[in-house]
Amino acid sequence: MHLTKPLHRAATCILSGVAALAGTAASAQEMLGELPIIGTPTQGGVGFQPAATNLARDVHRLDGMLTIIMAGIVLLVTGLLAWLILRYNKRANPTPSTFTHNSPLEITWTIVPIVILIFIGAFSLPVLFEQQEIPEGDVNIKVTGYQWYWGYEYPDEQIAFQSYMIGAGQGNLNDEIRAELQEAGYTEDEFKLATDTAVVVPVGARVVMQVTGADVIHSWTIPAFGVKQDAVPGRLAQLWFQADEEGVYFGQCSELCGVNHAYMPITVKVVSPEVYEEWLAYAREEFGA
Repeated sequence: MHLTKPLHRAATCILSGVAALAGTAASAQEMLGELPIIGTPTQGGVGFQPAATNLARDVHRLDGMLTIIMAGIVLLVTGLLAWLILRYNKRANPTPSTFTHNSPLEITWTIVPIVILIFIGAFSLPVLFEQQEIPEGDVNIKVTGYQWYWGYEYPDEQIAFQSYMIGAGQGNLNDEIRAELQEAGYTEDEFKLATDTAVVVPVGARVVMQVTGADVIHSWTIPAFGVKQDAVPGRLAQLWFQADEEGVYFGQCSELCGVNHAYMPITVKVVSPEVYEEWLAYAREEFGA
């Protein structure tokens, strides 16, 4: 079968673009150097990823406190149920009571939940406000969700690029994908997590991200940063974070967005300020808008 001239030109452009992206990933990897992979899911894991921001640490502490409160309530209610079953079953209490009200008990089970909710609110609302009160950013990034990849813009630097999963559209892990992962500085363990281009930010900087969607609702999230924001078409939302440890952090689109939702990962690389400045100079040449 022969391609028409327009299709032939399109195929040539696509293949050239893939080759260029592979070279870009390799060049960026050499510049950024070897970074530890910190924010990543683990097989069989049940806990949080290591917290890399104050936002994430506050969320972890809040979750621990709520877990203790909920466990205490479950144990109390289970104990009361067991005591009632043993104390007031037909054999132990053949003549049941006939009262319909117990004012002290009713006041207690009304007041105690209110006190618990106030206590929880006193700790949870500050965490929420800290997430929602967006500071002035040292680095500003706009992220747009597409089916099924991410677009990033650094408006202050006139940089824009797109980010695809390494191996997207190639099916299962194979030697070609392994080679692409290795060239970008990853192993096969990062398949379906690593992307051909990554968001690069300096350690300790306040990063403010504007989040939107181009087609359907997506959601940009990095668990280790404690951030998650829906990307809604036609709307601009914001999130912020301040990473305090250099490394590679992974996330995923967290809003069901179509058939390839599972193949829309996020990669953020946190580097030193010096390396970030070098990357900016490189990115202006490579991704200059």
